[in-house]
Amino acid sequence: MSNWQEFSAKTVDEALTEALIKLETTSDQIEYEVLEKESTGLLGLFSKPARIRVCKKEDVQDIVKDFLKRLFENMNLNVEIDMKFDEEEKIIYIDLKGDEMGLLIGKRGQTLDSIQYLTSLVANKNREEYIKIKMDTENYRERRKVTIENLAKNIAIKVKKTRRPATLEPMNPYERRLIHAALQDDKYVETYSEGEEPFRKVIVNVSKEYASMPPRRNNNYRKKNGYNGNGNRGGRKPYNKSY
Repeated sequence: MSNWQEFSAKTVDEALTEALIKLETTSDQIEYEVLEKESTGLLGLFSKPARIRVCKKEDVQDIVKDFLKRLFENMNLNVEIDMKFDEEEKIIYIDLKGDEMGLLIGKRGQTLDSIQYLTSLVANKNREEYIKIKMDTENYRERRKVTIENLAKNIAIKVKKTRRPATLEPMNPYERRLIHAALQDDKYVETYSEGEEPFRKVIVNVSKEYASMPPRRNNNYRKKNGYNGNGNRGGRKPYNKSY
């Protein structure tokens, strides 16, 4: 915090009001420290005014951008940072652009998730109202979302076919929610999570309703192996018991 200014008035509240007027800001955008409380003295004599020092909080977008610039400089990466702050939803949307974005994404987005997490810590340090960080590059989040949703549907098909549960690889909370959401309307499968972070996994299994249903007979097997509808192989005569 820099650019501290001192203010004095009869009371601390009056000194704060004077500071807000001069700095043209609101109380949630400042930090202040009481240097000396007001004193009325004996019979109103030798009274002392209250003294405070005040500083405007740094803009959260400036804090975030400065952190990311220093981070990417240390990584020897030339990255363009586009930022948008939704003040109503308290979300900072960050889009990163550059020639080596694969390095920032990392395996299954783990590096991007880590940078997003660190940025969130920086943005919310000493802040009462939580601000969410959403970071993306090259539309990776949407592409990953589609991949996970397709994975969920393919796993569901396999689980219903084999009637055996499938355990997915460890995923972050957001990706696990995508799996649950993708299959929530399929009444023949159920999903749940097991384990502790960061190794928590989604389990996909058949529902009780599907488990109670008899397995479907595979007619393709009969045709492939030459069985006819009478239980005999096609092209052969029935067994003659008189022989």
